[in-house]
Amino acid sequence: MFTEAELAYLEAQPLGRLATQQPSGTLQVSPVGFRYNPDEKAIDVTGHNLAKSKKFRNVLANGQAAFVVDDLPSTNPWRVRCLEIRGTAEALTGVDLPDNHFDDAVIRIHPKRIIALGVEDWDREPLELEANIRNV
Repeated sequence: MFTEAELAYLEAQPLGRLATQQPSGTLQVSPVGFRYNPDEKAIDVTGHNLAKSKKFRNVLANGQAAFVVDDLPSTNPWRVRCLEIRGTAEALTGVDLPDNHFDDAVIRIHPKRIIALGVEDWDREPLELEANIRNV
């Protein structure tokens, strides 16, 4: 599903952005902590009082999410990396999480589409990069 370079990138990044849809149809984007869950082949989003959050309720309501991790490994020269993950999502409680997590709640994203840019070969001009887009 994820390439070795994508897994290494996810492991190295401390923060991502989670997009969920509110009942009104408007979108909510939140910075979140996360980890790749190799047993589930999913992204686990965690946070303080996650089960009480709007993003958790949004996922409960419609079961969809998009998640982005991006950074600039260099600004001179300009270099970009981005990994976008779209998929179904579960709002779970009672999950056994590794130490250093806030509570037992998690938003688990099961990837259906992955878009990677600059993750495999980031040291190239941005306009030379080709996105690795795939349905999984």
